[in-house]
Amino acid sequence: MYDMAAIGAWLEFAVRWTHVITGIAWIGSSFYFIALDLGLHRHDKLPQGVGGEEWQVHGGGFYHVQKYLVAPSNMPDDLVWFKWESYSTWLSGFALLMLVYYLGADFYLIDPAVMDLSRWQAVTISVLSLGLGWVIYDFICKSKFGDNNTRLMLGLYVILVCLAWFYTHVFSGRAALLHLGAFTATIMSANVFFIIMPNQRIVVDDLKAGRTPDAKYGKIAKQRSTHNNYLTLPVIFMMLSNHYPLAFSTEYTWIIASLVFLMGVTIRHFFNSVHSRQGTPWWTWLVTAILFLAVMWLSTAPLWMNDDGDEDARVVTRFAQAEGFEQVHDIVLGRCSMCHSAEPFYDGILWAPKGVRLDNATQITRNARAIYLQAGLSHAMPPANVSFIEEDERQAIRDWYKAATRG
Repeated sequence: MYDMAAIGAWLEFAVRWTHVITGIAWIGSSFYFIALDLGLHRHDKLPQGVGGEEWQVHGGGFYHVQKYLVAPSNMPDDLVWFKWESYSTWLSGFALLMLVYYLGADFYLIDPAVMDLSRWQAVTISVLSLGLGWVIYDFICKSKFGDNNTRLMLGLYVILVCLAWFYTHVFSGRAALLHLGAFTATIMSANVFFIIMPNQRIVVDDLKAGRTPDAKYGKIAKQRSTHNNYLTLPVIFMMLSNHYPLAFSTEYTWIIASLVFLMGVTIRHFFNSVHSRQGTPWWTWLVTAILFLAVMWLSTAPLWMNDDGDEDARVVTRFAQAEGFEQVHDIVLGRCSMCHSAEPFYDGILWAPKGVRLDNATQITRNARAIYLQAGLSHAMPPANVSFIEEDERQAIRDWYKAATRG
C-alpha cells in the first residue's frame, strides 16, 4: 500500500503548483490590461464609440487593439472572457489553505501564546473573516463613502491595517500574514465574480436585445479593477512571507504588513504613471526603498533592542567553539530535534522538515544561521511554540550566534 503521508505531500505540492500557475496567469492578464488601458492612444480619427487604440508587436506579429467606451454596436461571436484565471487562483488557494492550515491547524494556524484556540474555533474565524471581509468591503464600495475613489482607497487601507492587527492577535505569525493575503485575494476574486463579470454580462445582454448599454456598469467594474491592480503586489508578498520568518514572526508583523501595502501602492503608481504617459515619478522608488528599509529594521528590532552595542560582526565558521554553544546544543536537542532528526518522534512528523536535521553538534553548527533567524531572532520555530521554548533560551541562541560571528 502506498504511503498515505507521501500521497498527502504530493497532493499539497500539486495544489500549490496549480495555485502558482493560475496566479501567474491572473496577475499577468491583469497587469497587461491595466497597462493597455492606460496606454491607449486617443485621437479624433477613431471610429465611433472607440475610446482609444494601440498598436503592439509580440512574437513576430503585429496587433491592433481598440477599446470601446461602452461596447461595440454588434456583439462579436467569439468574445473572450477573462475570468477563469481569477477563479482558479482563488479556488486552488483555498484548497491549499485547507490542506496546510486547516488540517495542520495545531502546527501552523494556532499559536497558544497568541490565542489558545481549538481547531474548529480557528477554522471558523478563518472562514468567517474571509467571507465577512468581502461583505463589508462591498457594502462600503456601494455606499456614498465609495463615491470618492481616493477616500475609498484610504478607507480600504485602514481596514487592511486593522485586519493585520487582528490576525496577528489571533493566529500564529505565519498564518496571520497568509490570511491577510487570502483576505485580500478574496476581495480581488470576488470583485471579478460578483461585480466585474455580472456588469459585463448586463452590457452583453443589452446589446443582444438591441438596447444601449448604460456606461455606469463599466465605471463600476473599472473601480473594482483598479482596486485589484493596487492590491496585487501586497498579495504576492503575503503569499511568499511564510518562507521568511523575519517577515511573519516578530512582534511588529502587523506594522510590516501595513507598510507592504503602501509599497504596493508606490510601485503600482510608478508603472501606472509611465503606462499612461503622465511622467516618470522616480520618487516612488525612493519611497519604496525607505519603506522596505523600515520593514527590515522592524523585523530585526528585537536584536537592536537587546544588543550590547557590539553588533558589527562578520561571519566565521567555528560556531562549535563559540561561547554558549554547549547551552545552545542542549536547547536545540530539547526543543527542536523531536522533529529535526533522522527519526522524528513528534506525532505526525515522519521526516525532518525540509531535510534539516538538528540531532547532533555537527548539524547544529551547520545550520547556525537558520537556527538564529528562525528560533532566536524570530519566533518562527518551533511552529506555534509546540516545544515551549523559553525567551531566555531564544536569547541564549542570539548571544551564541553573535559571539560566533563577532570579529
